[in-house]
Amino acid sequence: MNNRDVKRKLAAIVSTDVKDYSRLMADNEIETVKSIKVCRELLSQKIEEHQGRVVDSPGDNILSEFSSVTDAVECAVEIQKVLSKHNKDLPDDRKMEFRIGINLGDIIEDDQRIYGDGINIAARLEGLAQGGGICISGSAYDQVKNKLTLGYEYLGAKKLKNIAEPVPVYRVLTDPKLAGKMKYKCIKDNPRHKIYKRLTAAVVIILLITASAIFLKMNPSFAPPKHRQLIREKLMNLRLPDKPSIAVLPFMNMSGDAEQEYFSDGLTEDLITDLSKVSGLFVIARNSAFSYKGRNVKVDTIGRELGVKYVLEGSVRKMGDQVRINAQLIDTISTGHVWAERYDRDLKDIFTLQDEVREKIVTALSVQMTSDDKKRIMKKETTDLAAYDYLLKGNELCSSNDLKELEEGRAYIQKAIDQDPNFAKAYAVMGKSYFTQWIFGPDKDIAILNKVFEYAQKVIAINPEEPSGYSLLSHYYLWTKQHDSAIDEIRKALALNPNNPEWLASLGEQLVYSGKPEQGIEYLLKAIRLDPKYPVWYMWNLGHAYYLTGDYGQAIEVLEKAVAQDDSFWPSHLILAICYNFNGMKEESQKAVKKVLEQNKNLLNENWPNIVPYKNPDGIEKMNAALKQIGLYKQEDKANVNQ
Repeated sequence: MNNRDVKRKLAAIVSTDVKDYSRLMADNEIETVKSIKVCRELLSQKIEEHQGRVVDSPGDNILSEFSSVTDAVECAVEIQKVLSKHNKDLPDDRKMEFRIGINLGDIIEDDQRIYGDGINIAARLEGLAQGGGICISGSAYDQVKNKLTLGYEYLGAKKLKNIAEPVPVYRVLTDPKLAGKMKYKCIKDNPRHKIYKRLTAAVVIILLITASAIFLKMNPSFAPPKHRQLIREKLMNLRLPDKPSIAVLPFMNMSGDAEQEYFSDGLTEDLITDLSKVSGLFVIARNSAFSYKGRNVKVDTIGRELGVKYVLEGSVRKMGDQVRINAQLIDTISTGHVWAERYDRDLKDIFTLQDEVREKIVTALSVQMTSDDKKRIMKKETTDLAAYDYLLKGNELCSSNDLKELEEGRAYIQKAIDQDPNFAKAYAVMGKSYFTQWIFGPDKDIAILNKVFEYAQKVIAINPEEPSGYSLLSHYYLWTKQHDSAIDEIRKALALNPNNPEWLASLGEQLVYSGKPEQGIEYLLKAIRLDPKYPVWYMWNLGHAYYLTGDYGQAIEVLEKAVAQDDSFWPSHLILAICYNFNGMKEESQKAVKKVLEQNKNLLNENWPNIVPYKNPDGIEKMNAALKQIGLYKQEDKANVNQ
């Protein structure tokens, strides 16, 4: 079979067989055959009534498929009712009881037959069902739990033969008295039991913390900042947001060519960006999602670590002018599939395909897009495939802080612009590369910042709905000390993309430099929630904000965490040295100063206090005084520092 001709789809698979069929045949073959013929007719009739179709019926087994899980489960319940009536007048040893297993899974359809693990799971579930009973998988349960007047018993996550991962299994309860109720075969699976355990654990932790606090108060030498930080990290728990929350994991490159990695990463990043523009969604940032690249981590673990209910994962195979994308949306709590699909398309259709995947996700999560959401998403940046390909290659290189890679990336971005002069996003990537150069490079020439301004203006002129243009302008205005304009521009970017943590952190940074550190802290914490694997500059800004509020102890905790994350980011050591000094920790302060000078040998020549964009002169004066106290500038250097 040609791979291009393979037809995949998501379907509800129902596997049905007879309990004790071998015994029935051994006892009386003729009567058993007569009975199973009657039962098959009953089953086929019910399957047809519920919009299903019989796929195969070897021996005592009947395999059927439905486009709707709800129809499949309703059909199974009806079948068991009809069979119960059929068995009513038969002696116990001649009753023909059927077991039914139902699974929602991805299948391959070839002519009238179907294949795939989804069928195997349904067959294994049928084996777990009692005579006259129905068992369904977690993926099927997720679709019907609030739609049918039935009850369910959770049997646990079962390890099924020849199935790699354990499958959550539920027994369907048809007793009207149990409608809407959930039973648990094992007490440890009951959420109430889990809550009780958590409450008990919480009480124990509180008692331990209280006892520890009393002890540490009496013995302050036992409470260094790192110990306080450890306690805080151990107790931190990310709660699920009020709206649907999702992390889009890096799509796997299945092309067999490592050089195509940029393509699968680029598609993932574009999908994250599009979903981030939907105001009704909570979307984890690219930075955090990509921290799982190449790692085999269970989705429930990812859900806990990122604080999200859903994870999207998939793969991309780019071969010549063809592209294949597999995508599946998974509930991190039940680990069941909410939606899965496979696409085989011409590469030229990649933009339409991206729209389809995004719309499927939004629909699966029951999110209503506003007119503003649709307006932000539907405008296409380019329809030129070559320009798009150059952008993906250049964007990967321009994400680096290395000046050589930035130059290489710009060459690709320039090709994208030459190919499509109206490609706004390409100008945005170019502008951001110059801002990165200005921040991380040794040269603080204003001409570099002017490049940022120039490309920002081009982005906005081409596409006023592209938020990155306003973000670039905000960076330019901040570092040229036009604070009110900087805040206005970053707010415009956030209005167009409310889920972008980088811009939330930028707004927090700008508020901090504008003399409003308390407000800045609020936005920085929001950014950290959207990007739990945040870049180090989020923590540096948060520590800087606490320093400006005078909360040196909190600043030390945050900045020590920043240093642990990235010891080479010298600004963290600088503010840490100042805060240590204010807290009377002279030895720690001097160690931090030594780190600063090792990592930025040009610091004393940069006039750094005046480069840092404080709006109020008091901020510069406080920084100058603090630097003198830790010995970075001598008293006689005062005139030079203040110039």
